[in-house]
Amino acid sequence: MKKRYIPISIACLLSHTLVKGQEPGTVQENKVDSVQQKKDDTTYPKLQVKGLFQARYLVSATKDVDVNGLHHSDGSGTDNNFMVKYMRVQMRAQISKRTEVAVLANLADFKSDPKTKVLENAYLKYTFSPKLAITVGQFRPWFGIEETYPIDIIKSLDWSNQYLEFGKLGWASFQIGVAATGETTLGDMPFSYSLSVVNGNGKNQVVDNDNGKQYATRLVFGLSKKYGVNLGLNGGVGDVMKKQVHALGVDLTGNVSFGKRWNLDMQLEAKQAINHNLYYSLEESARTSKLSDYLVRGIYFLPNLRYEVNYFNLSAFELSCRYEYIDPNYKLNANARQTYTPMFGLEFLKNYGARIQLGLQLDRYKKQTENTSEFNKNLFIVQVQSRF
Repeated sequence: MKKRYIPISIACLLSHTLVKGQEPGTVQENKVDSVQQKKDDTTYPKLQVKGLFQARYLVSATKDVDVNGLHHSDGSGTDNNFMVKYMRVQMRAQISKRTEVAVLANLADFKSDPKTKVLENAYLKYTFSPKLAITVGQFRPWFGIEETYPIDIIKSLDWSNQYLEFGKLGWASFQIGVAATGETTLGDMPFSYSLSVVNGNGKNQVVDNDNGKQYATRLVFGLSKKYGVNLGLNGGVGDVMKKQVHALGVDLTGNVSFGKRWNLDMQLEAKQAINHNLYYSLEESARTSKLSDYLVRGIYFLPNLRYEVNYFNLSAFELSCRYEYIDPNYKLNANARQTYTPMFGLEFLKNYGARIQLGLQLDRYKKQTENTSEFNKNLFIVQVQSRF
């Protein structure tokens, strides 16, 4: 799609929404219908307010490495810390049968410079049918498994390193743009998709920093309903500083039940992309002429074993161990980071209404560098959260 057609396409979609979307499904007054139409007595707007509180206690178990993973050869740095990671407030307004507006803010981001932080979701979504919905604003474009669920129901302690890295590159996390999503069936096989166009320079930005756009697609095929097996294919192309970039990904999920109480959930995801952030962070004399020489590659596997307890307020316990491999420059200067994250969690009040998690984050680098974050480390984490 040519860049000059993007605003025209968006304007056409919004015009269609405004003209035909205010009272979907109603009959024009000048037409006679022998079947009496069912009147929708729902009063709009319908407001829904939700929130998330999540706090942590961190202890670095590696000498001279602080809780943020930075090595200090002089022994300085904080090796234990209490912190509030999320204090999220979400408001969703259903302003018509098919139109909703959503806002999500993380008030905990005020603890540091709030510029480009705090506001996370801010979008309008119009649903034509289950097969097509248009989202405009600031949201998370789908480019993998982790973009499809919130942090409060993640099966580990935090997002994967891969998710964070691809967020910096404009393919994941919160971005500003437009997306089309929907679901249908291909024969008997469930199928869902996402097409998105975003600025690619992150959330809460005043303007696109390079006049380029990033186009991404996600396709999900439901291979087995019994075992919850879904295959996801992700691909994207775009322009950054007038140079072409791309990203690819594949993921697989599954779910196996062992009787009424035991359940095993599994996620496997692999991605590769041009690391344009690394390329442009280097002096021109220190980098090659080809942007395509700078590639990031990552993979993670996350099995999560769950046992339903249902004893008073205790709903379940979970045990997981995520393995991650990521290398931000594997082609020219490989320095792979491997991360092991074992976690034990207790769920209270159903649907993660309250949760206590204990875990470790063990990082191992192929090459260590003093006084940087590329240093082997062990971090102990106690995390509590409540959804409301």
